[in-house]
Amino acid sequence: MQADDLRQRVLALVGQPQYRPAKPKAIARRLHLPEAELPVLKRVIKQLVSQGQLRFGAGHLVQPPGAARSSEVRGVFRRAAGGYGFVRPAGTKAARGREEDIYIPAHKSGDASDGDTVLVRLGRPRQRGPEQRARGEVVEVITRETRQFVGSYFESDGTGQVQVDGGVFTRPILVGDPGAKDARPGDKVVIEMVRFPSHLHDGEAVISEVLGRHGEPGVDTRLIMREFELPEAFPEEVLQAAREEAAAWDETQLPPGRVDLTGETVITIDPLDARDFDDAVSLARAANGHWRLGVHIADVSHFARAGSPLDQEARQRGTSVYLPDRVIPMLPEVISNNLASLQPDRVRYCVTAWVEFTADGAPVATDTCRSAIRSRRRFTYEEVDNYLADPAGWSEKIPPDVHALLGRMHELAMILRQRRRQHGALELSLPEVKLDLDENGAVRGARQIEHTVSHQIIEEFMLAANLAVAGLLRDRQVMFLRRIHERPDPRKLLVLTQFVRELGFAAESLESRFELQRVLGEVAGRPEEHAVNYAVLRSLQKAVYSPVEEGHFALAADCYCHFTSPIRRYPDLTVHRLVAELLADRKPAGDIGPLLVLAEHCSEREQRAEAAERELIKVKLLAYLSGKIGQQMDGVITGVEDFGLFVQGIELPAEGLIHVSSLADDYYQYEPSSHTLAGRRAGHQFRLGDLVRVEIAHVDVHRRELDFRLVQRLEHPPAAQRDGARNRPLPPHKSAAPAAGKARGGRKQKKSAPHGPPKGRGRQRGR
Repeated sequence: MQADDLRQRVLALVGQPQYRPAKPKAIARRLHLPEAELPVLKRVIKQLVSQGQLRFGAGHLVQPPGAARSSEVRGVFRRAAGGYGFVRPAGTKAARGREEDIYIPAHKSGDASDGDTVLVRLGRPRQRGPEQRARGEVVEVITRETRQFVGSYFESDGTGQVQVDGGVFTRPILVGDPGAKDARPGDKVVIEMVRFPSHLHDGEAVISEVLGRHGEPGVDTRLIMREFELPEAFPEEVLQAAREEAAAWDETQLPPGRVDLTGETVITIDPLDARDFDDAVSLARAANGHWRLGVHIADVSHFARAGSPLDQEARQRGTSVYLPDRVIPMLPEVISNNLASLQPDRVRYCVTAWVEFTADGAPVATDTCRSAIRSRRRFTYEEVDNYLADPAGWSEKIPPDVHALLGRMHELAMILRQRRRQHGALELSLPEVKLDLDENGAVRGARQIEHTVSHQIIEEFMLAANLAVAGLLRDRQVMFLRRIHERPDPRKLLVLTQFVRELGFAAESLESRFELQRVLGEVAGRPEEHAVNYAVLRSLQKAVYSPVEEGHFALAADCYCHFTSPIRRYPDLTVHRLVAELLADRKPAGDIGPLLVLAEHCSEREQRAEAAERELIKVKLLAYLSGKIGQQMDGVITGVEDFGLFVQGIELPAEGLIHVSSLADDYYQYEPSSHTLAGRRAGHQFRLGDLVRVEIAHVDVHRRELDFRLVQRLEHPPAAQRDGARNRPLPPHKSAAPAAGKARGGRKQKKSAPHGPPKGRGRQRGR
């Protein structure tokens, strides 16, 4: 490798926000350099240090030139309900998590707010209480997470004040004279911070918007949208650009270079309530037994050209946001729900990925083209499941070619699914519950979403297309936004192995993905299924976007990207543009710097969207449960902390806290290695994944708190009964890996996501 290229790669790596100081040998591994190039790397690093572009820290660790002194740490501050907080150092691996957090006493947190990036000066650790870890003092707020907050307005001693929702600040915020906004006591409002509170002074803010009375229809959704600073209406310039695309659209005139596939038998399969259709499928079988799969994805890049107002707005939004009662699209509806939506019997432009498989599902060739299709029929998942249950009964309902296509799709999808499992792909079995809302957006019930064979068919084909396109770009040496999922920390897997053994299952080291896969299969359908799946979830890293070659652990793939949802994800749109460049015989420019920035932006936007969805579900559920005090429900323990147990309802996905002080039958101690609260008496213990019956004890919608009271444990069967059910084959519907991320009726399939909800503390959990 040329020295100049190596210099740029080293600077790009060290310049990543998540980079942590490392020795040259570790840097070589991150850059995938052969051992023979280590001396060259060391010379390059020394040159960069002498030029002031890098520096050596303690232990000869390579650091950015502006790295903090060894006594200072940069990280993200999280405040707990008691006023104290924790700072997670920048670059901490998700698997390390809590053990590296720095405790910040309330009087040493300055005016740092939840989510701020701060500089911490390290102090001496103490030996008791929550301070049993590194301690520090916030010396500087580097960047604010936000200056905008939402809360409830009230008046006291003639002054206007706002109690910010969610316990972000322990004391109300002064807002002075609210007359300009006509706020009334009890209104939900948006405030802009003028001075953040600290232990020395109260906070001050101004009211920027009155959202309405608590409990009025739509107020909760607007509240969350402001809290997470989600976009709403599109700028007029963007809407006008969309109108111009609509005016220029003529489906009867195909532009040069676009392949006419309107004669192909192509169908879509989506949820009953889907609004846009961004993928369609065709499938043929050759005389030699090979399969030719066509995955036809809406060609959003035809309308949202790079640098255009549509593109700039889509990039800023990063993703569509799917809230329980509305969708905030990445692109204007005239594009997302019309021009780019693969509606049946309409000519629509696509980027098509052709993937050829052998008879047993091995991929042997990939080709792409910019195409035009006409979907023959829109199927719902329910219809396809009905077809699979009785194919003969559908022979009169659909044309013969469509009937035959569905049969082929099912056959190939199951082959691919089994093949991926044989290669070590993982799937977590976690229930997904969808809220049922009334016309005012209030919760009236919930239902569990079943991941049926029809879902699996589409999932397999979307995964196949994503894998194929990623491999094509890699083979053409194109730099692109990959979807990466790093390997779990070995220490986490060691703890997981011990946890599984304590549940009564024989397990070798779960550092082996195949052993992990076997254990997940063994517990499927068993009472311990919840426990093992939640424990595995907490052992895994988050999947993110990155141009760096890291691979995808859960999929057992060394190269993966998102290609199949450009209507709702910006990374997919960038991949489409790269494919178009290659089809035009142009080599896309390769600069890792801008891609690193874009990857971080898209990952942040995705995480913001998911957090907003979770928080709005929480608010709606709390409002519903506020009238259900004393009602009992069954739940599963989703978190074990020293202060208590987090329990999520099984039929209604509300998560609440059983505080340890309410467990009066014994004295309980927290055992982090086994995710357990253990009492002194035999058999008195609570573990992650245990089933319990609880009673709703307290609901505070404004602070977003739900407290449960334990009614009883729901016991697991004895070990002998467990042993008798072991070693059964893995059910087909439990056998694969994370979903391809395809939107289903405005919702992502979360059942097999390779990362879970954030792990917070106390009342801040889930934010």
